[in-house]
Amino acid sequence: MKLYHGTNTDIEHIDFTISKVGKDFGVGFYLTPDLESAKRQAKRRADIEGGTPIVLTYEFNDSVLNGEELKIISFEHYTIEWAMFVKKNRANKTRNQAHDYDIVVGPIADDDIGMQMRRFNAGIITIDEFLENLKYKHIVLQYFFGTQNAIKHLRKL
Repeated sequence: MKLYHGTNTDIEHIDFTISKVGKDFGVGFYLTPDLESAKRQAKRRADIEGGTPIVLTYEFNDSVLNGEELKIISFEHYTIEWAMFVKKNRANKTRNQAHDYDIVVGPIADDDIGMQMRRFNAGIITIDEFLENLKYKHIVLQYFFGTQNAIKHLRKL
C-alpha cells in the first residue's frame, strides 16, 4: 500500500532523533494513506517552519500488520482506548516511548479533534462527551512507525 508523509524537506533516511515529542502515538515517523491530508500537513509544516511543501511517498507491505514479527496496535475508530492512548502519548514530553509498539495505526487527532482532546484533558468534558463530539468526524488514519524494525518495512518511492 502507498503511504504519504507531508513535510517541508526531502528525507533521505528516517531519523527518529528529529521527531517531536508529545505527538499522538509518540516519537516516530508518521504517514497516512490519505494524499490530501499529507498535502495539508506539508503546507502547514512549510508555513510554520519555512521551506517548500513536499509529499513523500512510501510503499508499505501491509501484510506485516497480520504477522507476528512486529508489535502492532490498530484503532479503526475514535474509541475510549484510542483517546486514552493519545492522551498518554501527548502528555509524554520525553523521548522515551509511553508504549512498546513498533507500529500504531489509528485516527489522526487533527486541529478540531485536538481542540476536543485539550478540553477532555483539562476536564472540561467527559470521555463520553469527547467521543460524542467526534461521532460524525471524518476519520483520517495515520500510521506510526516507532522502531528501526518497523521502518525497514517502508520503501521510499
